[in-house]
Amino acid sequence: MVMSDMEKFKMPEETLNLIGGVDTPAMSGEAFDKLDPSNGKVLCRVARSRGEDARKAIECAAAAQPAWAALPSVQRGDILRNIAVEMKKRRADIAAAVALETGKSFKDAEGETDGAISLGFFFAGEGQRLYGRTMPSATPNKHAATVRSPIGVAGLIIAANTPIANIAWKVFPALICGNAAVVKAAEDTPVTAWLFGKIAHEAGLPSGTLNIIHGFGEEAGTPIVDDPGVGVISFTGSAEVGRKIAQAAGKRLARVSLELGGKNPLVVCDDVDLENAVKWAALSAFSNAGQRCASASRLIVFDSVYDKFRDMLAEKTKSLKVGSGDDDDLGPVINEKQLNRMLAAIEEARARGATVLAGGRRLDDPARKTGFYLAPTLIENAGPDDEISTVELFGPITCLYRAKDFDDAVALANKSSYGLTACVHTGNLHRAISFAQRVQAGMVVVNAGTYGSEPHMPFGGFKCSGNGSREPGTEALDVYSELKNVCININPELA
Repeated sequence: MVMSDMEKFKMPEETLNLIGGVDTPAMSGEAFDKLDPSNGKVLCRVARSRGEDARKAIECAAAAQPAWAALPSVQRGDILRNIAVEMKKRRADIAAAVALETGKSFKDAEGETDGAISLGFFFAGEGQRLYGRTMPSATPNKHAATVRSPIGVAGLIIAANTPIANIAWKVFPALICGNAAVVKAAEDTPVTAWLFGKIAHEAGLPSGTLNIIHGFGEEAGTPIVDDPGVGVISFTGSAEVGRKIAQAAGKRLARVSLELGGKNPLVVCDDVDLENAVKWAALSAFSNAGQRCASASRLIVFDSVYDKFRDMLAEKTKSLKVGSGDDDDLGPVINEKQLNRMLAAIEEARARGATVLAGGRRLDDPARKTGFYLAPTLIENAGPDDEISTVELFGPITCLYRAKDFDDAVALANKSSYGLTACVHTGNLHRAISFAQRVQAGMVVVNAGTYGSEPHMPFGGFKCSGNGSREPGTEALDVYSELKNVCININPELA
């Protein structure tokens, strides 16, 4: 019998911090269990880091950063390219780690891994294009230019929903700009982060340039945010935590990049192929078990086609296959705490008069009862101000809303404290352009899903979805570098 790539991957019994290229237990000796979302079993023990561990990692990064910054950016790019090449060789191992830790299918984990590899190659190329600019001066015999300089130590706090992609889109731009990095891995996906760190060092990244610590947010993440040795902090996660990070970092004027949540609208007009719109609505709401900041959790449908769309989507939702196999449409949510939070939100919506058209329950059949599976859930009649309409739940839950016309649909789309992504399905070019102009979102999609950013494209949102920064794409260079204005006064007599 031939072993699958999943079976070939050996999950470490204990996942340690990676500091200075060396596996390092937490100084307290403490550890916690990482559970498999698909069955609730322990995957491995994980180092439970605290402030002293974070400090050690920051000191190690600070010591390594000057030598890394002194390398020409082209040479830094060569090393990043080596990392991407090694990731390509270890593609199956990375995908297996992602799949085991998140519960998503191996096929989906492979797709995520490929995106991370592409991002590595993209930023490796930026080593040859770390552009500044030249500028004319009003003063005679004066040459003016800008150059990019590293900030120092970058504190990178990772989300668990797409762990290898999230690591890649923070680590690669931080490193190409000449920073050293301290990664606080998501507590639900520690092995993926550890494996990336191992691959990076094996590919030639100097020891100490990338350090990885594990643990919980307040214990391991907060010390990174508070440490004066960390010059830039990048965080992907909830708006609630993002506000705390912004406040703490603001006290010492550290640079902060925040990619936060979303309550993303998908608008269905009355001039579309409803079957295609249903397909994209289901993908947007339920892929990755709805654990996307770009997930479509608000479906706004013109009144004239609402009933037909609702019935078609309800049927589609009920037909989705839930499990961790490659033939399944969605897997479990990341942990039991998240699952219980979503079940409570559904019950609250019911109590307030909402109707659950599909799902709304934990799957408890013999094959899935020990895992963290929520049946894909479709709800209507929720009030636009109810919690389920306003709070990001980060799971396979979406709500239907009626719109009288286009203006009403745009108003409903904008009736949110978030502004990450938005989508409209229409066959009318004027509606499409008008929607893109009027909707309050950092990313707008026409006739597809609420997601779709690529490694070279900027990702980020308006309002509570972020602080205006953009990662990845070339815009990420502005997050991880300082612009230095250099002026040289020339004496023509000496020329």
